[in-house]
Amino acid sequence: MENFVDYVKIRFRSGKGGGGSVHFYRGPGTPMGGPDGGDGGRGGHVIIQAEPQEWTLLSLKFTKHITAQDGKGGSGGLKTGADGEDVIVKVPLGTVARDAETGEFIMEITEPGEQKILLPGGRGGKGNNFFKTSTFQSPKFSQPGEEGEERWIILELKVLADVGLVGFPNAGKSTLLSAVTAAKPKIADYPFTTLTPQLGIVKVREGQTFIMADIPGIIEGAHEGRGLGHRFLRHIERNSVLMFMVPADTDRNISAEYNILLNELEKFNPELLDKPRVLAISKSDLVDEDLEQMLRPTLPEGIPTIFISSMTNKNLQALKDMLWKILNV
Repeated sequence: MENFVDYVKIRFRSGKGGGGSVHFYRGPGTPMGGPDGGDGGRGGHVIIQAEPQEWTLLSLKFTKHITAQDGKGGSGGLKTGADGEDVIVKVPLGTVARDAETGEFIMEITEPGEQKILLPGGRGGKGNNFFKTSTFQSPKFSQPGEEGEERWIILELKVLADVGLVGFPNAGKSTLLSAVTAAKPKIADYPFTTLTPQLGIVKVREGQTFIMADIPGIIEGAHEGRGLGHRFLRHIERNSVLMFMVPADTDRNISAEYNILLNELEKFNPELLDKPRVLAISKSDLVDEDLEQMLRPTLPEGIPTIFISSMTNKNLQALKDMLWKILNV
């Protein structure tokens, strides 16, 4: 996912409505007929549509302006002008639209095939026939079409996944993802190896699967925008279960590292703490049974905990079963 794009800013404009027509019927034997000006057509909408096959906003990365077609004007013979063609913008599930200037939330797309109007097209104007009354037989005016809307809008992606991996750089998240899914993230032993969310499908047992997302590593102060900051923390909001990963060979004790991670999430969005949590002690192939038993009393209380190793596959099936059970309570 080298081309993962989770943020774009675009100037959208919906179509202007077509103007109504001022026209009077002329025909054989009717040199001075009544008004028959038709209405203008509606301007094109800008529509956001969910595209389940898309995982990123990459297709919109270099797009700065998206404009829907204007409606056509009405004409004589009570002919309504054609509606402007709508523009359909396909986005991944989990896309949120906000006003670029005010930050105001506009909409979010979460269901496959879902369509929502981002900017409605302007209404077509009424032709002079619309204004005819019994006492006003020959209106010589019509209504102009309504202007479309034009706004700078931010589209940002919040990854939709069942399980989100939360941990400091080098916690072993990418290694775990590649061990339990078909995902092949880049893996190396240095901070911020994973700069974009990686997604993979975990097969638990026959007919049982869930989506796991490796989210770029947290550092202290991420909620203040340090490191990758909000750019990746927002992806965690979408996950059903948060799986914290702390390596067995951490410089700090396991509870301290877990509490730092928890603190970062709480400062960013306290509602994240309402999600179910699991703690996986990674790289446990580096500790023997005796050391593992010594570590157990130091683990945080009130959270399901499991020692795993992606290198030796230690407890990986048990971990998958544990997560499946939590997801399907």
